[in-house]
Amino acid sequence: MATVSFHLKDPKVDRPTAIFAFLAHEGGRIKVYTGLSIHPAKWVKDAQRAQVRGRGNEGNGHLNDALDTAETSLLDCYGQYRAEGLLPTASQLKEAIASAAPDASPGTTTTAGMLELFADWITGRALTHTPNTLRTYRTTLRHLRDLQATGKSMLTFQAVGTAFAKRLAEYLLTHRQLRDTAVRKNLVILKCFLGWASEQGYPVNPEYKKISWQRREPDILTLTRAEVMALATLDLTQHRPLDNARALFLLGVYTGLRFSDVAALRPEHIQPDRLRLTTQKTRTTLIIPIRPEARPLLERVVDGTLRPLPNQTLNRYLKELAALAGIETLTERIHYAGGKRYAHTAPKYEFVTTHTARRTFVTLALEDQLRPELIMKITGHKDLKSFSRYVNVTEDAVLTEFARVYEPARV
Repeated sequence: MATVSFHLKDPKVDRPTAIFAFLAHEGGRIKVYTGLSIHPAKWVKDAQRAQVRGRGNEGNGHLNDALDTAETSLLDCYGQYRAEGLLPTASQLKEAIASAAPDASPGTTTTAGMLELFADWITGRALTHTPNTLRTYRTTLRHLRDLQATGKSMLTFQAVGTAFAKRLAEYLLTHRQLRDTAVRKNLVILKCFLGWASEQGYPVNPEYKKISWQRREPDILTLTRAEVMALATLDLTQHRPLDNARALFLLGVYTGLRFSDVAALRPEHIQPDRLRLTTQKTRTTLIIPIRPEARPLLERVVDGTLRPLPNQTLNRYLKELAALAGIETLTERIHYAGGKRYAHTAPKYEFVTTHTARRTFVTLALEDQLRPELIMKITGHKDLKSFSRYVNVTEDAVLTEFARVYEPARV
């Protein structure tokens, strides 16, 4: 009579390790790797199964189911061969496990297999996604690898459900000090990958569809019309780097383009009365009327004197420019992390970034009474919900409109 027992390859390591089986029979025993792995701290040696109770063990029931199936498959395979007077080899036993239980295949259930597949998924999107998007995908993958290195989470398809998503969010909040918007972005990327894996037939935990994180948008920062003018009229003849940075920023203010698209502008995109280009992020073709203020800046694109800058460098220059322009009104900025509200008050110039340009374009265009659908056509927004996150009704606009409507009635 044959029996099956399960053991860990390296029971003393502080990381997930492979699970193998011994099929013992009257003539000896055969060692077979199951294609599964687990952290030793989550293994119950006497029961030869994974822990299923307690925080962090929610997904281990799937692993135990796979071990049960593997045991049955090994015994059935052994019985079939012995009925023919033969003894199965380790390879034949391993094949029996794989054919009877797809969840136990090395490519789908081991920790390395899932993350390797994630990396392959990112590589496969290189032809259809921008370098910046691929960079955010790789960041999510790095976070998952870092979390795996802590030895506290099994990163198998079966284990990645809502409980794991919560642990990942806590890790990003506490160890990486990310805000809610960044946490949500990482979870959305993970969910997107899991959706693809499910479509490809991998044994994904169906709970992945419930993974979510509340969107808590930070404050929108825009410049007023007067602040844009103060920035545009600065004398920077002796400060070429700052002048170059200002030109890049103002092109965003005058066209509504993202920084990545401003940096990618080429002479062939510029026509007498419009810009025509395909955006870096969404691959959408935009037609943007050229405002008079933008023409001198676009001429610098044509003659090659406008130089793109790294985002971090440009943001540093923009804060310096805004300070020189006197954009120093005390401003409170709100952000959220783990649902908690955090406020920071400082001179406005400290908060100016490349994103401010596009948001300023939208807000000032609305103040100029351009229709929202027309602005969305220029910026490439597909729906009002995403468009509304770029809108900031300034205090000056509120006061001006209020006076226009109500002050004449007092006479």
